[in-house]
Amino acid sequence: MDKTLKDLISLAEVGRLRTSAKALRTLQPPPSAEPPSWDRVEGMLLGLAIGDALGNTTEGRLPHVRRSEYGEIRDYLPNRRAEGRAVGVPSDDTQLAFGILQVLLQGQGLDATGLLNHFAQIPITGIGGTVRSALQQAREGAAWPEAGRPSAGNGALMRVAPVLLPHLSGGSDALWRDAVISTAVTHNDPLAIGCSVAFIDLLNTLLRLDGPPEPTWVLDRWSKVIRPFEPEIAYAPRGAAAVQAPTWRAAQVDVRRALDSGLPTLAAMNRWHSGAYLLETVPCVLLLLARYADDPEEALVRAINDTKDNDTIGAIVGAAMGALYGTSAWPKRWIDQLAGRLTGDDDGAVQAMLVQARERFGAQAR
Repeated sequence: MDKTLKDLISLAEVGRLRTSAKALRTLQPPPSAEPPSWDRVEGMLLGLAIGDALGNTTEGRLPHVRRSEYGEIRDYLPNRRAEGRAVGVPSDDTQLAFGILQVLLQGQGLDATGLLNHFAQIPITGIGGTVRSALQQAREGAAWPEAGRPSAGNGALMRVAPVLLPHLSGGSDALWRDAVISTAVTHNDPLAIGCSVAFIDLLNTLLRLDGPPEPTWVLDRWSKVIRPFEPEIAYAPRGAAAVQAPTWRAAQVDVRRALDSGLPTLAAMNRWHSGAYLLETVPCVLLLLARYADDPEEALVRAINDTKDNDTIGAIVGAAMGALYGTSAWPKRWIDQLAGRLTGDDDGAVQAMLVQARERFGAQAR
């Protein structure tokens, strides 16, 4: 077991890290495996940025309101932060994810305090309340476990994908350590931590699959990994027809029922809502990945049109579909028109960082 994972277990045992020490002990090092192609890794990171950029101009609107204003969205909309051009401009999803990547590119691994300090230094567009509060706690001198908020929001899940890059060859508990640290510095919460671990496992597997899995595979994989982290966590759903809590039960009951009955994607997600709460975000993501496993473009289009928190759900779905298909998942127009800004006017920064990432981590890939 990696020494720092042992340290995290110690923090969990005394309650400073809000997750199950027992669940952390069940994590096995990912097996050493044939590394994925770099195209799949790049597709994952591009998918995250594209999903964010497709959605953030209409983030937070209810799907029927968005449709009445814009119709079916299949391309970037004019963006006031890009002088009104119809190009892909990121928000906090991409900025925080590539903030993690920037720290990893420095070659020292993920240090919780250093990562939190880095987040405090980068410009963030549309920063969520949980991240803002965590950064304020850090500025006031709180140590990272105390700075992280007890929030089940999706602001850590959306950014976690880059932690895979130093671990493409497998064989080390450090992958789980990095997934936990990258989450808990802002979202020190059992559901947030468990979801990040489960999603990293999902991405790590998708990077190596030869083709789209059976629809229920993603539900079973998610449930198996996350269940030890959320045995009977008391998170309250929102709405009368909401999903079953926790998320492993939502996957096996609500999402499976929607698949089996052929319930339209929008209708299913309207039943359980599609906001930034993980108990809403996760069932949306699982349904989209299961139903559109053979059609990455449509999976992302449905994420953008049929959910409320569409940029973040789009970023998460984009990362997963990019991991499965590589850069070929994405229409050329989406790639070509992705401005790739990480600050106010640094067009191409995302693309440049992908080149740096290949130089730093590409030796682990095919």
